[in-house]
Amino acid sequence: MAPKIAVIGLGYLGATHAAAMAELGFEVLGLDIVPEKTQALSRGQTPIYEPGLEDLLARHVAGLPGSSGRLSFTTSFAELAEFGDIHFICVNTPQKPGEYACDMSYVDSAVESLAPHLTRPALVVGKSTVPVGSASRLARRIAELAPAGEAAELAWNPEFLREGFAVEDTLRPDRIVVGVAGGGGTAATGGESRAESLLREVYAKPVAEGSPFIVTDLPTAELVKTAANAFLSTKISFINAMAEVCETAGGDVLKLAEALGHDDRIGRKFLRAGIGFGGGCLPKDIRAFMARAGELGAAEALSFLREIDAINMRRRVYMVELARETLGGSLLGKRIAVLGAAFKPDSDDVRDSPALNIAGQLHLQGAEVTVYDPKAMENAKRVFPTLRYADGVTEAAQGAHAVLHLTEWREFREIDPAALGDVVSERHVLDGRNTLDPVLWRKADWTYRALGRPTA
Repeated sequence: MAPKIAVIGLGYLGATHAAAMAELGFEVLGLDIVPEKTQALSRGQTPIYEPGLEDLLARHVAGLPGSSGRLSFTTSFAELAEFGDIHFICVNTPQKPGEYACDMSYVDSAVESLAPHLTRPALVVGKSTVPVGSASRLARRIAELAPAGEAAELAWNPEFLREGFAVEDTLRPDRIVVGVAGGGGTAATGGESRAESLLREVYAKPVAEGSPFIVTDLPTAELVKTAANAFLSTKISFINAMAEVCETAGGDVLKLAEALGHDDRIGRKFLRAGIGFGGGCLPKDIRAFMARAGELGAAEALSFLREIDAINMRRRVYMVELARETLGGSLLGKRIAVLGAAFKPDSDDVRDSPALNIAGQLHLQGAEVTVYDPKAMENAKRVFPTLRYADGVTEAAQGAHAVLHLTEWREFREIDPAALGDVVSERHVLDGRNTLDPVLWRKADWTYRALGRPTA
């Protein structure tokens, strides 16, 4: 009989994972301590905007017309423990206020709440991004608290989801990493551990379709996610550092990136210079990685990440300064349209969003800022209620002295510059994502400017 899947934490990661497990054919029970969240999911309503997630919920949430009924929700840890054979922990690990370190309180709380109810053999699987060493500590704690004792095991299975592609990444992952005590197998026989066997069963379909299944020890599994995010942020900040050089040298960072991308050792992905990265993962994860390295006595190994973080944050300042320069040296009283609030397209996530941060800085320096985003408006309003918000591009640009393109939604790439020019006060466009066509905008009598491309 197939194992029953329990999912703890129904935010972006948990809701996607629960729905995907139901899509793979498993009976799933999701838990969140916020009743409003479980109630909304039970109606098929998503906690976040994620393409494809609403369709998955409609296909599987129990009680919805035509659904498989494989996906249900609860707020009871006792019910969850009774139901599940495998318990995935998908709660947040935010940055501690005023520190670089990771806040483990949500993960710890999930373990403390679940473990006392584990009266039979069960596998607890961490998916949250945590400091290396956390899994071993949590495994000991589960063994202490669970009535099942050592029969309640722990494994670590980090998530590698990209917002906007989370459903695809869960159903067809580019790799599956499973960390188990001892690193997989047994010393005597080399056979699979129970934890490994269960997770091979869970991921049998994507593995059969070609997803690599990599078994490691617990610390390595924890490090894979943080190392991947550190490498990605380094690549993004590298090309943004080259944009700074191009600004002073008169080069074109877009052409530079194109040439670099043809080198197989480097590749083309994530070499588009702009206003930098944000969201709920990369910024806090590289800071937590630095903090943990310091605790382990390896601070110098990751000291370069401080400069990566600094480069990333400078991009926002440079965009504000470029707007000031474009508008004659002062932002006071200038009307600015900001296109984008989410940290990336196909998402409504505004956590540490460069676009929204720039809008806020412009506002604080005296500009009259109006923001439009296709999906993130309500979240943006909660973070920056003092900004103005519009229902569309044309409304946001009405009377504007400059238009800033800060989130690369397809809708913005398809703007008709000539038509938009009819509603603005001055035709200045600043491309913070280097995805607009400068020839097209200049043809419509706009001044076009992008970071790292002073002569484009």
